[in-house]
Amino acid sequence: MAQSFTMAAVAEALGGKLVGDGAYSVSRVAHPADIRGAGDLVLAVDPSLLPLLEAGGAQAAILAQGVEVPSCLKAAILVGRSRYAMSKLTRLFEDKVVVAKGIHPTAIIEDGAIIGKDVAIGAQSYICTGTEIGDGCIIHPQVYVGPNVSIGAGGLLYPGTRIGARVQIGARCIIHFNASIGADGFSFVTPEMGSVEAAKATGEIGTASNTELVRIASLGAVVIGDDVEIGANTSIDRGTIVSTRIGNGTKIDNQVQIGHNVIVGDNCMLCGRVGVAGSSEIGNRVVLGGAAGVADHVKIGDDSVCMAMSGIAGNIAPRSLVGGAPAKPRAKIVQDMFNLNRVKGLADKLKNLIARVEELEKKAGE
Repeated sequence: MAQSFTMAAVAEALGGKLVGDGAYSVSRVAHPADIRGAGDLVLAVDPSLLPLLEAGGAQAAILAQGVEVPSCLKAAILVGRSRYAMSKLTRLFEDKVVVAKGIHPTAIIEDGAIIGKDVAIGAQSYICTGTEIGDGCIIHPQVYVGPNVSIGAGGLLYPGTRIGARVQIGARCIIHFNASIGADGFSFVTPEMGSVEAAKATGEIGTASNTELVRIASLGAVVIGDDVEIGANTSIDRGTIVSTRIGNGTKIDNQVQIGHNVIVGDNCMLCGRVGVAGSSEIGNRVVLGGAAGVADHVKIGDDSVCMAMSGIAGNIAPRSLVGGAPAKPRAKIVQDMFNLNRVKGLADKLKNLIARVEELEKKAGE
């Protein structure tokens, strides 16, 4: 059932300036093109959307600071940084899927597991021995938590989440559908020098051959900090000897692959389909755009931004803005594109010049 809030309460939650009737009640956040009724709170921080308010019969709206409040509104809230305000607004109106407090009768809790206070564990979830679930955690149905795992207070695990043995997860972490945390790393070796080793050492394969691939066991685990969010179908592999680590506040999108021994710093953003190969080190506050690939043993400095589909084969200095494959500074990409666009014109000029030279040579030979 939808929640209702007064405009005064919304303004206080957003830290915005209230104009008009603070007692006016709203129960739904709406786009200016999708106004359905008097209870809609219309999000119109883009000034170009203001004409839609009167046309749609809006009564309450969120507007950008400095705009003139349309006369059709009974109440408005003026905000500064619009996307930051939207973050607070959506959290206020979020319709969360409820899991009943307590342990569902079909859930299995092995002997030796420690379950905190006010925990909700959904149907057909499995919690192994030695695992500790912190206070206030919500575990949706069909979640597997392996042995000797630690999950901090206020955690939220969605259906299909799989947590491997000895994984440590900090407080207030959110893990979305079908994420895998703590699978074995992709780590193999050949009895003799294989094709990859030969290529790295000499620049060619030569006579090397992968006659047998021998598995290297993963003895480490995964350690995840506080306030981390991990997207659906993302995989984070355990370390070979030391643990794979994800720093506090980092946000990881859907379908991301993080290999064994990787270290990701605090407050990073890894967008969809990013792949990070083993033993790479990503600094603090780094952004990896969608489908970016990071080679093994690479270091990316603090506060760097790697554009979508970047191919990162070498170390990146702090505060770098890079893109392309192989990744290079954005300024270099722009220059290369400019030069590439000039190639056809230069080729046409060269063709004309050759024709003129041939004509002169022909006349000289007559």
